[in-house]
Amino acid sequence: MFRIETEKDLLQAFRPRDRKTLELPAGLKFPLFVRDYLAWTEPAGTRVFLVMPSQGSRLPVGVAFRRDSQGGGPGSCMCDWCHSYGTADEIGMLTTDVNSKRRVGVSLCLDLRCKEKLETAADLSGRHPLEVMKPLMERMSRFAREALHIETVPED
Repeated sequence: MFRIETEKDLLQAFRPRDRKTLELPAGLKFPLFVRDYLAWTEPAGTRVFLVMPSQGSRLPVGVAFRRDSQGGGPGSCMCDWCHSYGTADEIGMLTTDVNSKRRVGVSLCLDLRCKEKLETAADLSGRHPLEVMKPLMERMSRFAREALHIETVPED
């Protein structure tokens, strides 16, 4: 769990290049208490924002993703983070800038509602939700660390 005290703290969680595109959700009240991670989609639906715990800092880390592909053909896709299956309208490529010359992408739930899907599946199978959240947080942290060179720490 982590806490975000002010809107300024939330904005500071994002890299300067991501702050330019950041659109905060309406009605956000501070301080925010975040159990695992915070994610939202901008009203236009082209960007998805993620805030997760960081390593060695009081402030969390934010990543701004762009939806690069939507509404593909028939068939199902799998989210690389929560391993949920869905249609191309539900799961697709989210990309983000590494630097001014390079972007990386990952196949994810387009709304980043991985947590809710895993918690529902855990409830249905009789497992504890915390049991399924740790691998999800580890995969998110690994992406930030390896693809974006951002230090994060998964929640224990």
